[in-house]
Amino acid sequence: MANVVVVYHSGYGHTQRVAQQVARGADAELLAIDADGNLAEGGWEALAAADAIIFGTPTYMGGPSWQFKKFADASSKAWFGRTWQDKVFGGFTCSASLNGDKGACLIQLHTLAAQHGGLWVSLGMLPANSTASSRADVNHLGGSVGLMVQCASDAGADQIPSGDLETAERYGARVAAVAAKFKD
Repeated sequence: MANVVVVYHSGYGHTQRVAQQVARGADAELLAIDADGNLAEGGWEALAAADAIIFGTPTYMGGPSWQFKKFADASSKAWFGRTWQDKVFGGFTCSASLNGDKGACLIQLHTLAAQHGGLWVSLGMLPANSTASSRADVNHLGGSVGLMVQCASDAGADQIPSGDLETAERYGARVAAVAAKFKD
């Protein structure tokens, strides 16, 4: 079994809810980035010990939240020491709109993983794109780079579409399974 850490920032609780589903699928530790963009005591050590790291952030203005970006910038010490070299990575994001430029945000997460010398895991699921598909279907947003979730701006985290939550759990399981293949 791989040691997986889901490190995420959540502005209004939606991303936290998705992080919980991803962690459930990966049997992973949750590591929150706080409102000031910092990790809790021992957070950097947990990431260094992980076999896989899954990034999570809301999409704000086409990219990660500033709190996640602060975390990403602070990871330069791990970058310089190649602490995360050859780890398995994945990522997810939420925005209020169906598109909301989530793809641009995922590319930034993918680039961060690549900067660290990591191995990125795609979503690996076909899209639910037939006329019979609904918001309850897995991957109804048609992602491929990573997990995309739509969280309506006037809805609570408890109203995230069930298909997105199922996709999140399956994605967590996929990242963990890939990491387990690379584990010594």
